[in-house]
Amino acid sequence: MNRLLVPTIPQVWVKLRDDMALGRGYLRCGYGWTAAAFVLGITLVSCGPTSNVKSSVPQTRSDCVAEYNANTDYFLNKTKLQEAKGFAVEYYKHYKVITVTRPWRDAKVQFKYALVQCGTPTPEGFQADQVVQVPVRSVVALSTTHLAQLEKLGVIDRLVAVNDFKNITTPVVLDKIKRNQIADVGDNSAPNIEKILSLSPDLITSYGTGNPQVDSYGKLLEAGLKVGIVSEYMEPTPLGRAEWIKFLAVFFNREAVAEQEFNKMANRYRSIVAIAKTAKTRPTVFAGFSSKGTWYVPGGDSYVAKLLADAGSTYIWADDRTSGSLNLSFEQVFDRARQAEYWINGSRNWKTQADVKQDDGRYEGFLAVKTGKLYSPIARVGPEGGNEYWSSGTANPDVVLADLVSVFHPELMTNQLYYYKQLP
Repeated sequence: MNRLLVPTIPQVWVKLRDDMALGRGYLRCGYGWTAAAFVLGITLVSCGPTSNVKSSVPQTRSDCVAEYNANTDYFLNKTKLQEAKGFAVEYYKHYKVITVTRPWRDAKVQFKYALVQCGTPTPEGFQADQVVQVPVRSVVALSTTHLAQLEKLGVIDRLVAVNDFKNITTPVVLDKIKRNQIADVGDNSAPNIEKILSLSPDLITSYGTGNPQVDSYGKLLEAGLKVGIVSEYMEPTPLGRAEWIKFLAVFFNREAVAEQEFNKMANRYRSIVAIAKTAKTRPTVFAGFSSKGTWYVPGGDSYVAKLLADAGSTYIWADDRTSGSLNLSFEQVFDRARQAEYWINGSRNWKTQADVKQDDGRYEGFLAVKTGKLYSPIARVGPEGGNEYWSSGTANPDVVLADLVSVFHPELMTNQLYYYKQLP
Protein backbone atom coordinates (compact mmCIF):
# COMPACT_ATOMS: atom_id res chain seq x y z
CA MET A 1 0.00 0.00 0.00
CA ASN A 2 1.52 3.31 -1.06
CA ARG A 3 1.16 6.08 1.47
CA LEU A 4 0.65 9.73 0.71
CA LEU A 5 4.03 11.39 1.28
CA VAL A 6 3.13 14.72 2.85
CA PRO A 7 4.01 16.38 6.17
CA THR A 8 2.45 14.49 9.09
CA ILE A 9 -0.68 16.12 10.46
CA PRO A 10 -0.33 16.79 14.21
CA GLN A 11 -2.27 14.15 16.09
CA VAL A 12 -4.38 16.65 18.00
CA TRP A 13 -5.54 18.09 14.67
CA VAL A 14 -6.46 14.64 13.44
CA LYS A 15 -8.45 13.96 16.61
CA LEU A 16 -10.23 17.30 16.50
CA ARG A 17 -10.92 17.09 12.78
CA ASP A 18 -12.37 13.60 13.09
CA ASP A 19 -14.52 14.69 16.01
CA MET A 20 -15.79 17.57 13.91
CA ALA A 21 -16.87 15.04 11.29
CA LEU A 22 -18.95 13.41 14.03
CA GLY A 23 -20.67 16.67 14.85
CA ARG A 24 -18.72 17.69 17.95
CA GLY A 25 -18.09 21.41 18.31
CA TYR A 26 -14.73 23.16 18.72
CA LEU A 27 -13.29 26.61 18.47
CA ARG A 28 -11.57 27.21 15.14
CA CYS A 29 -8.76 29.77 14.82
CA GLY A 30 -6.26 30.31 12.02
CA TYR A 31 -5.53 27.07 10.19
CA GLY A 32 -6.37 24.53 12.89
CA TRP A 33 -8.49 23.61 15.89
CA THR A 34 -7.30 24.99 19.22
CA ALA A 35 -6.28 22.60 21.95
CA ALA A 36 -8.28 24.71 24.42
CA ALA A 37 -11.46 23.87 22.57
CA PHE A 38 -10.63 20.19 22.76
CA VAL A 39 -10.14 20.38 26.52
CA LEU A 40 -13.18 22.55 27.22
CA GLY A 41 -15.48 20.94 24.68
CA ILE A 42 -16.90 24.29 23.66
CA THR A 43 -19.01 25.00 20.57
CA LEU A 44 -17.51 25.78 17.18
CA VAL A 45 -17.10 29.49 16.56
CA SER A 46 -15.21 31.40 13.92
CA CYS A 47 -12.46 33.78 15.04
CA GLY A 48 -11.41 35.13 11.64
CA PRO A 49 -12.92 36.55 8.46
CA THR A 50 -15.12 34.10 6.61
CA SER A 51 -16.70 34.02 3.20
CA ASN A 52 -20.29 35.08 2.56
CA VAL A 53 -20.65 32.00 0.39
CA LYS A 54 -22.12 29.08 2.29
CA SER A 55 -21.68 25.44 1.43
CA SER A 56 -24.84 23.99 -0.13
CA VAL A 57 -24.30 20.70 1.70
CA PRO A 58 -27.56 19.51 3.31
CA GLN A 59 -27.58 18.61 6.99
CA THR A 60 -28.83 15.10 6.28
CA ARG A 61 -27.71 12.94 3.39
CA SER A 62 -30.20 11.05 1.29
CA ASP A 63 -27.32 9.56 -0.74
CA CYS A 64 -25.90 7.62 2.23
CA VAL A 65 -26.43 3.92 2.73
CA ALA A 66 -29.14 3.40 5.35
CA GLU A 67 -28.30 -0.22 6.18
CA TYR A 68 -24.87 -1.48 5.21
CA ASN A 69 -24.65 -4.97 3.71
CA ALA A 70 -21.14 -6.37 3.24
CA ASN A 71 -22.31 -8.46 0.27
CA THR A 72 -23.73 -5.53 -1.70
CA ASP A 73 -21.78 -3.92 -4.54
CA TYR A 74 -22.49 -0.21 -4.11
CA PHE A 75 -20.75 0.81 -7.37
CA LEU A 76 -22.58 -0.73 -10.29
CA ASN A 77 -21.07 1.79 -12.74
CA LYS A 78 -17.32 1.33 -13.01
CA THR A 79 -14.96 3.48 -15.05
CA LYS A 80 -12.81 1.99 -17.82
CA LEU A 81 -9.75 3.91 -18.93
CA GLN A 82 -8.85 4.07 -22.63
CA GLU A 83 -6.17 6.75 -23.01
CA ALA A 84 -5.07 8.17 -19.65
CA LYS A 85 -1.94 6.66 -18.09
CA GLY A 86 -1.50 8.81 -14.99
CA PHE A 87 -4.11 7.29 -12.68
CA ALA A 88 -5.79 3.99 -11.94
CA VAL A 89 -9.05 2.98 -10.23
CA GLU A 90 -9.73 -0.21 -8.27
CA TYR A 91 -13.25 -1.12 -7.16
CA TYR A 92 -14.31 -2.95 -4.02
CA LYS A 93 -17.85 -3.51 -2.82
CA HIS A 94 -18.28 -0.37 -0.70
CA TYR A 95 -15.19 1.68 -1.55
CA LYS A 96 -12.89 2.39 -4.47
CA VAL A 97 -9.18 3.16 -4.51
CA ILE A 98 -7.83 5.72 -6.93
CA THR A 99 -4.09 6.19 -7.41
CA VAL A 100 -2.35 9.09 -9.13
CA THR A 101 0.77 7.42 -10.48
CA ARG A 102 2.39 10.40 -12.22
CA PRO A 103 1.53 13.55 -10.27
CA TRP A 104 4.35 15.56 -11.87
CA ARG A 105 7.51 15.11 -13.88
CA ASP A 106 10.09 12.82 -12.22
CA ALA A 107 7.84 12.38 -9.19
CA LYS A 108 9.04 9.95 -6.54
CA VAL A 109 5.64 9.78 -4.83
CA GLN A 110 2.14 8.63 -5.69
CA PHE A 111 -1.18 9.79 -4.29
CA LYS A 112 -3.70 7.18 -3.20
CA TYR A 113 -7.28 7.77 -2.04
CA ALA A 114 -9.95 5.54 -0.54
CA LEU A 115 -13.34 6.76 -1.72
CA VAL A 116 -15.87 5.29 0.69
CA GLN A 117 -19.58 5.16 -0.01
CA CYS A 118 -21.31 7.33 2.56
CA GLY A 119 -22.90 5.21 5.28
CA THR A 120 -20.45 2.31 4.95
CA PRO A 121 -17.37 1.47 7.07
CA THR A 122 -13.95 2.96 6.38
CA PRO A 123 -11.41 0.36 5.18
CA GLU A 124 -8.21 -0.15 7.14
CA GLY A 125 -4.77 0.83 5.89
CA PHE A 126 -5.44 4.45 4.92
CA GLN A 127 -4.52 7.69 6.64
CA ALA A 128 -7.37 10.05 7.49
CA ASP A 129 -6.36 12.53 4.80
CA GLN A 130 -6.61 9.79 2.16
CA VAL A 131 -10.23 8.88 2.96
CA VAL A 132 -13.04 10.74 1.19
CA GLN A 133 -16.74 9.99 1.58
CA VAL A 134 -18.55 9.78 -1.73
CA PRO A 135 -20.46 11.15 -3.41
CA VAL A 136 -18.72 14.44 -2.71
CA ARG A 137 -21.26 17.17 -1.94
CA SER A 138 -19.10 20.31 -2.11
CA VAL A 139 -15.86 21.04 -3.95
CA VAL A 140 -13.28 23.82 -4.28
CA ALA A 141 -11.49 23.89 -7.66
CA LEU A 142 -8.01 25.40 -7.65
CA SER A 143 -7.56 25.17 -11.42
CA THR A 144 -9.79 26.54 -14.17
CA THR A 145 -9.14 23.36 -16.20
CA HIS A 146 -11.34 21.45 -13.74
CA LEU A 147 -14.41 23.61 -14.31
CA ALA A 148 -15.39 22.38 -17.79
CA GLN A 149 -15.15 18.78 -16.60
CA LEU A 150 -17.25 19.48 -13.50
CA GLU A 151 -19.84 21.09 -15.77
CA LYS A 152 -19.89 18.03 -18.04
CA LEU A 153 -20.40 15.83 -15.00
CA GLY A 154 -23.38 17.93 -13.95
CA VAL A 155 -21.96 18.86 -10.55
CA ILE A 156 -21.29 22.59 -10.91
CA ASP A 157 -24.00 23.13 -8.28
CA ARG A 158 -21.55 21.58 -5.79
CA LEU A 159 -18.79 24.08 -6.60
CA VAL A 160 -18.35 26.47 -3.67
CA ALA A 161 -15.06 28.20 -4.53
CA VAL A 162 -12.50 28.70 -7.30
CA ASN A 163 -9.00 30.08 -7.66
CA ASP A 164 -9.05 33.71 -8.69
CA PHE A 165 -12.18 35.14 -10.34
CA LYS A 166 -10.23 37.00 -13.04
CA ASN A 167 -9.23 33.74 -14.75
CA ILE A 168 -12.78 32.37 -14.99
CA THR A 169 -14.35 32.03 -18.44
CA THR A 170 -16.89 29.21 -17.88
CA PRO A 171 -20.33 30.89 -18.31
CA VAL A 172 -22.15 28.87 -15.64
CA VAL A 173 -19.42 29.67 -13.12
CA LEU A 174 -19.45 33.36 -14.08
CA ASP A 175 -23.18 33.31 -13.38
CA LYS A 176 -22.55 31.82 -9.93
CA ILE A 177 -20.04 34.60 -9.27
CA LYS A 178 -22.61 37.26 -10.20
CA ARG A 179 -25.12 35.64 -7.84
CA ASN A 180 -22.55 35.56 -5.02
CA GLN A 181 -22.88 31.78 -4.89
CA ILE A 182 -19.18 31.07 -5.09
CA ALA A 183 -16.04 32.29 -3.32
CA ASP A 184 -12.63 33.39 -4.58
CA VAL A 185 -9.98 31.62 -2.49
CA GLY A 186 -6.88 32.89 -4.28
CA ASP A 187 -4.17 31.26 -6.33
CA ASN A 188 -3.38 27.55 -6.17
CA SER A 189 0.14 28.31 -4.91
CA ALA A 190 -1.11 30.40 -1.98
CA PRO A 191 -4.83 29.82 -1.36
CA ASN A 192 -6.71 31.46 1.49
CA ILE A 193 -6.88 28.42 3.75
CA GLU A 194 -9.00 30.11 6.40
CA LYS A 195 -11.63 31.03 3.82
CA ILE A 196 -11.60 27.46 2.50
CA LEU A 197 -12.04 26.12 6.05
CA SER A 198 -15.07 28.38 6.51
CA LEU A 199 -16.71 26.63 3.53
CA SER A 200 -16.04 23.12 4.91
CA PRO A 201 -15.70 21.53 1.44
CA ASP A 202 -15.73 17.76 1.06
CA LEU A 203 -12.95 18.01 -1.53
CA ILE A 204 -10.41 20.41 -3.01
CA THR A 205 -9.17 19.68 -6.53
CA SER A 206 -5.63 20.92 -7.03
CA TYR A 207 -2.43 19.98 -8.84
CA GLY A 208 1.25 19.59 -8.01
CA THR A 209 4.55 20.49 -9.61
CA GLY A 210 6.98 18.90 -7.17
CA ASN A 211 8.17 22.35 -6.04
CA PRO A 212 7.25 22.92 -2.36
CA GLN A 213 7.55 26.68 -2.91
CA VAL A 214 4.70 26.54 -5.42
CA ASP A 215 2.54 23.60 -4.35
CA SER A 216 -0.09 24.19 -1.68
CA TYR A 217 -1.51 20.70 -1.20
CA GLY A 218 0.73 20.03 1.83
CA LYS A 219 -0.59 23.07 3.72
CA LEU A 220 -4.15 22.20 2.79
CA LEU A 221 -3.72 18.68 4.13
CA GLU A 222 -2.15 20.01 7.33
CA ALA A 223 -5.32 22.07 7.82
CA GLY A 224 -7.37 18.87 7.73
CA LEU A 225 -8.75 19.36 4.22
CA LYS A 226 -9.20 16.64 1.58
CA VAL A 227 -7.16 17.30 -1.56
CA GLY A 228 -7.39 15.49 -4.90
CA ILE A 229 -4.32 15.94 -7.14
CA VAL A 230 -5.42 16.29 -10.78
CA SER A 231 -2.46 15.70 -13.10
CA GLU A 232 -3.98 15.76 -16.56
CA TYR A 233 -1.16 18.00 -17.78
CA MET A 234 1.23 15.05 -17.52
CA GLU A 235 -0.61 13.11 -20.25
CA PRO A 236 1.17 13.23 -23.64
CA THR A 237 -2.02 12.91 -25.74
CA PRO A 238 -5.10 15.14 -26.07
CA LEU A 239 -7.51 12.28 -25.37
CA GLY A 240 -5.43 11.18 -22.39
CA ARG A 241 -5.76 14.64 -20.87
CA ALA A 242 -9.48 14.79 -21.52
CA GLU A 243 -10.02 11.38 -19.90
CA TRP A 244 -9.24 12.85 -16.50
CA ILE A 245 -12.94 13.66 -16.39
CA LYS A 246 -13.16 10.07 -15.13
CA PHE A 247 -10.80 10.88 -12.26
CA LEU A 248 -13.13 13.64 -11.09
CA ALA A 249 -16.18 11.47 -11.73
CA VAL A 250 -15.24 8.79 -9.19
CA PHE A 251 -15.42 11.35 -6.38
CA PHE A 252 -19.05 12.12 -7.30
CA ASN A 253 -20.16 8.57 -8.27
CA ARG A 254 -20.69 9.93 -11.79
CA GLU A 255 -18.79 7.23 -13.66
CA ALA A 256 -21.66 6.58 -16.08
CA VAL A 257 -21.87 10.28 -17.01
CA ALA A 258 -18.10 10.47 -17.51
CA GLU A 259 -18.08 7.41 -19.76
CA GLN A 260 -20.83 8.88 -21.91
CA GLU A 261 -19.26 12.35 -22.15
CA PHE A 262 -15.77 11.04 -22.89
CA ASN A 263 -16.96 8.55 -25.50
CA LYS A 264 -18.96 11.22 -27.37
CA MET A 265 -15.99 13.56 -27.39
CA ALA A 266 -13.47 10.84 -28.33
CA ASN A 267 -15.65 9.64 -31.21
CA ARG A 268 -15.85 13.18 -32.57
CA TYR A 269 -12.09 13.57 -32.22
CA ARG A 270 -11.39 10.34 -34.09
CA SER A 271 -13.82 11.22 -36.86
CA ILE A 272 -12.00 14.53 -37.40
CA VAL A 273 -8.67 12.68 -37.50
CA ALA A 274 -10.14 10.48 -40.25
CA ILE A 275 -11.08 13.56 -42.25
CA ALA A 276 -7.60 15.07 -41.85
CA LYS A 277 -6.01 11.86 -43.11
CA THR A 278 -7.64 12.41 -46.50
CA ALA A 279 -5.63 15.60 -47.06
CA LYS A 280 -3.43 15.58 -50.13
CA THR A 281 -0.77 17.77 -48.52
CA ARG A 282 0.60 18.24 -45.00
CA PRO A 283 1.69 21.86 -44.43
CA THR A 284 4.69 22.50 -42.20
CA VAL A 285 4.11 24.18 -38.84
CA PHE A 286 5.97 25.22 -35.72
CA ALA A 287 4.75 26.36 -32.31
CA GLY A 288 6.02 28.25 -29.30
CA PHE A 289 7.60 31.57 -28.48
CA SER A 290 10.55 33.23 -26.80
CA SER A 291 10.56 34.39 -23.18
CA LYS A 292 13.54 36.26 -21.78
CA GLY A 293 15.77 34.98 -24.55
CA THR A 294 14.76 31.31 -24.38
CA TRP A 295 12.40 29.66 -26.85
CA TYR A 296 9.89 27.17 -25.46
CA VAL A 297 8.90 24.69 -28.17
CA PRO A 298 6.64 21.63 -27.72
CA GLY A 299 8.61 18.39 -27.91
CA GLY A 300 7.90 15.83 -30.60
CA ASP A 301 6.16 13.50 -28.14
CA SER A 302 4.04 16.23 -26.53
CA TYR A 303 0.28 16.52 -26.71
CA VAL A 304 0.66 19.58 -28.98
CA ALA A 305 2.72 17.54 -31.43
CA LYS A 306 0.04 14.84 -31.33
CA LEU A 307 -2.66 17.42 -32.09
CA LEU A 308 -0.68 18.81 -35.02
CA ALA A 309 -0.11 15.34 -36.48
CA ASP A 310 -3.79 14.45 -36.07
CA ALA A 311 -4.72 17.73 -37.78
CA GLY A 312 -2.85 16.71 -40.93
CA SER A 313 0.22 18.91 -40.59
CA THR A 314 3.96 18.26 -40.43
CA TYR A 315 5.39 19.51 -37.16
CA ILE A 316 9.00 20.41 -37.73
CA TRP A 317 10.10 18.91 -34.38
CA ALA A 318 8.12 15.70 -34.89
CA ASP A 319 11.36 13.68 -34.85
CA ASP A 320 12.14 14.77 -31.30
CA ARG A 321 11.25 12.37 -28.47
CA THR A 322 10.61 14.94 -25.73
CA SER A 323 7.15 14.85 -24.13
CA GLY A 324 7.52 18.28 -22.53
CA SER A 325 9.00 21.49 -23.88
CA LEU A 326 12.32 22.09 -25.59
CA ASN A 327 14.36 25.09 -24.45
CA LEU A 328 16.11 26.49 -27.51
CA SER A 329 17.91 29.59 -28.74
CA PHE A 330 16.56 31.87 -31.44
CA GLU A 331 19.20 30.58 -33.84
CA GLN A 332 18.16 26.96 -33.28
CA VAL A 333 14.51 27.80 -33.93
CA PHE A 334 15.17 30.02 -36.92
CA ASP A 335 17.40 27.46 -38.57
CA ARG A 336 14.65 24.86 -38.56
CA ALA A 337 11.45 26.93 -38.64
CA ARG A 338 12.14 29.82 -40.99
CA GLN A 339 10.47 28.08 -43.97
CA ALA A 340 7.54 26.61 -41.99
CA GLU A 341 4.20 27.61 -43.49
CA TYR A 342 2.35 28.19 -40.19
CA TRP A 343 3.25 29.51 -36.76
CA ILE A 344 0.75 28.68 -34.00
CA ASN A 345 0.56 29.28 -30.26
CA GLY A 346 2.85 32.28 -30.10
CA SER A 347 2.97 34.70 -27.17
CA ARG A 348 -0.34 35.25 -25.39
CA ASN A 349 0.39 38.98 -25.52
CA TRP A 350 0.24 39.10 -29.31
CA LYS A 351 -3.06 40.39 -30.64
CA THR A 352 -1.93 41.49 -34.13
CA GLN A 353 0.84 40.71 -36.62
CA ALA A 354 2.31 44.09 -35.78
CA ASP A 355 2.77 42.91 -32.18
CA VAL A 356 4.85 39.98 -33.42
CA LYS A 357 7.16 42.14 -35.49
CA GLN A 358 7.47 44.74 -32.74
CA ASP A 359 8.43 42.05 -30.23
CA ASP A 360 11.50 41.07 -32.23
CA GLY A 361 12.40 42.40 -35.67
CA ARG A 362 14.11 39.11 -36.51
CA TYR A 363 10.69 37.40 -36.63
CA GLU A 364 10.11 39.00 -40.02
CA GLY A 365 12.54 36.44 -41.40
CA PHE A 366 10.04 33.61 -40.78
CA LEU A 367 7.96 32.66 -43.82
CA ALA A 368 4.84 32.37 -41.63
CA VAL A 369 5.26 36.00 -40.58
CA LYS A 370 5.79 37.15 -44.17
CA THR A 371 2.59 35.39 -45.32
CA GLY A 372 0.57 36.24 -42.21
CA LYS A 373 -0.17 32.61 -41.32
CA LEU A 374 -0.06 33.26 -37.59
CA TYR A 375 -2.74 31.61 -35.44
CA SER A 376 -3.24 31.73 -31.70
CA PRO A 377 -5.99 30.46 -29.35
CA ILE A 378 -7.12 33.94 -28.31
CA ALA A 379 -10.61 34.01 -29.82
CA ARG A 380 -12.41 33.70 -26.47
CA VAL A 381 -11.32 35.81 -23.54
CA GLY A 382 -13.26 36.31 -20.31
CA PRO A 383 -14.39 39.66 -18.90
CA GLU A 384 -11.19 40.00 -16.82
CA GLY A 385 -8.74 38.52 -19.30
CA GLY A 386 -9.03 34.79 -18.66
CA ASN A 387 -8.49 32.68 -21.78
CA GLU A 388 -11.09 29.99 -22.48
CA TYR A 389 -8.61 27.85 -24.43
CA TRP A 390 -6.48 27.37 -21.33
CA SER A 391 -9.58 26.69 -19.24
CA SER A 392 -11.69 24.35 -21.35
CA GLY A 393 -9.43 23.28 -24.22
CA THR A 394 -8.17 20.28 -22.25
CA ALA A 395 -11.73 19.02 -21.83
CA ASN A 396 -12.59 19.64 -25.50
CA PRO A 397 -9.70 18.44 -27.70
CA ASP A 398 -12.18 17.63 -30.46
CA VAL A 399 -13.01 21.33 -30.75
CA VAL A 400 -9.32 22.26 -30.72
CA LEU A 401 -8.63 19.68 -33.43
CA ALA A 402 -11.50 20.94 -35.59
CA ASP A 403 -9.99 24.43 -35.37
CA LEU A 404 -6.57 23.20 -36.50
CA VAL A 405 -7.94 21.14 -39.40
CA SER A 406 -9.95 24.17 -40.52
CA VAL A 407 -6.73 26.24 -40.45
CA PHE A 408 -4.48 23.73 -42.24
CA HIS A 409 -7.09 22.20 -44.56
CA PRO A 410 -9.95 24.61 -45.27
CA GLU A 411 -10.76 22.45 -48.28
CA LEU A 412 -11.75 19.66 -45.86
CA MET A 413 -13.35 21.59 -43.01
CA THR A 414 -14.86 25.02 -43.00
CA ASN A 415 -15.88 25.23 -39.36
CA GLN A 416 -15.92 28.66 -37.80
CA LEU A 417 -12.91 28.77 -35.49
CA TYR A 418 -13.82 28.47 -31.82
CA TYR A 419 -10.57 28.83 -29.83
CA TYR A 420 -8.17 30.00 -32.54
CA LYS A 421 -8.02 33.12 -34.65
CA GLN A 422 -5.64 34.43 -37.27
CA LEU A 423 -3.70 37.42 -36.04
CA PRO A 424 -4.98 40.41 -38.06
